[in-house]
Amino acid sequence: MAFMLPPEQREEFAPMQAEICAALAHPQRILMLCALAEHPYHVSGLAEHLGISQPVASRHLRTLREQGLVCATRKGAMVEYRLADPRLLEALRVFREVLQERLARRASLLEVAAAAERSPQP
Repeated sequence: MAFMLPPEQREEFAPMQAEICAALAHPQRILMLCALAEHPYHVSGLAEHLGISQPVASRHLRTLREQGLVCATRKGAMVEYRLADPRLLEALRVFREVLQERLARRASLLEVAAAAERSPQP
């Protein structure tokens, strides 16, 4: 594939990519990124929006911030968070498309198996 890196660069980038994927490996953090794509939030507002506690929201935001996925700006006594790069949403869209294709294949296999069970056996 044309977009593949040379082997030595792959070895350099793979751990960094794994760290970003690890930061995305929690449903609440993905939901946070989607919410922050709409507009910036303070921790308390984001926690309320997602229906989670403020300490949980703070922990997730720290993980996202450490990986550079969100930016934090102090506004007086509050800290406002926003999506660091809108391309993250494109990456999430690609993940979602891959997942939808996998689910469609599984559903198709289940339909074939169910049809085989319904058909008369000789």
